[in-house]
Amino acid sequence: MSKGAFDKFINPKITGAKKKEAIKQEKKKAKTEARAKAGEERKRNEAKYGLVTRESKEKGTRDKEQGSKYGKRDAGFTGADKDKKASGSMRQRGGIKETAQSQYGKQERSRAEGGTKGRSKGSQTPAAPANSELMPLNKFVAHAGVCARREAANLVKEGHVKVNGDIVYEPGYKVSAKDKVEVKGKSVFLQKNPVYILLNKPKDYITTAKDPEGRKTVFELVANATKERIYPVGRLDRNTTGVLLMTNDGELAQKLTHPSFEIRKIYEVRLDKPLIKKDAEAILNGITLEDGFIKADAVGYADAKDKSVIGIEIHSGRNRIVRRVFEFLGYDVKNLDRVMFANLTKKNVDRGKWRMLTEKEVRLLKYMNQSFVRSKKSE
Repeated sequence: MSKGAFDKFINPKITGAKKKEAIKQEKKKAKTEARAKAGEERKRNEAKYGLVTRESKEKGTRDKEQGSKYGKRDAGFTGADKDKKASGSMRQRGGIKETAQSQYGKQERSRAEGGTKGRSKGSQTPAAPANSELMPLNKFVAHAGVCARREAANLVKEGHVKVNGDIVYEPGYKVSAKDKVEVKGKSVFLQKNPVYILLNKPKDYITTAKDPEGRKTVFELVANATKERIYPVGRLDRNTTGVLLMTNDGELAQKLTHPSFEIRKIYEVRLDKPLIKKDAEAILNGITLEDGFIKADAVGYADAKDKSVIGIEIHSGRNRIVRRVFEFLGYDVKNLDRVMFANLTKKNVDRGKWRMLTEKEVRLLKYMNQSFVRSKKSE
């Protein structure tokens, strides 16, 4: 296979209706995220600096209109009368509030029985930090990194989500970070400060946090990137270079490493001798190693002039799998470089350097975009 053909499946292009739909969905998601972010920022600024937002301004306008409407009636009251009227008005508003509370009483009782602390029945919630703000249940599940919000709504409706031990079927049910939320029996939590770093790993670095032998680790390369505790998604052995994702998003890491998702990985391999056609076909058809059967999704010559430089696409996450495949066939791997992991490449990232992922890249990873998940229809 020529280098050009290899480049095509390294960087697959989406065309036609699929491309238009993908662009449309990306724009829609970006607008939604921007609106949500702007709304949260307005709330924070209002609480922190006492700013007047559009909502509070509209409320003030309504209050002013009501005041002018009943101004004549208030004109004849003395100070004591006004106090009585204010008290009566408060009781009236309290009655309305009680009616609303009775409507959602079941929800409040369920939350109270679930052991929620710091709330008292009938008390108003003060301006609280982000982790105690109420949000719809499907939004909570999505922000916990489980799935997209629409899929989260379906999970709730199908009875797969519990709040404080009780199954909830309403996606709009309000919860906060203080509530215990379970999805299919597994507790999920809001991600406070998710971090996603792409590192172009050099040789002679290991992917563990500490090494008893004192060898260099990839954590030394990203020491100044974030204060959050991050870890690598999957591992590359000491002599393997290339794309390595590091994050504190456990849910995403689990998806990207779980065999059922079959995430695509593409490597450039330099061998001690040219790869013959018979061995290339054996890799494509599959071979049996000591730990089981394995076959590549694609194999090609990365350099048409040098047939010892091979491109191989494989979805297995087994330990040292690429090296073992070629060693089984009698080749010695001189260099092994991962050029693609899921939708991530090392483009514009020098060896030993790193960068933060873009919002688009994170979105594609979280929602398991089909461009980097192996298609099972080809089997």
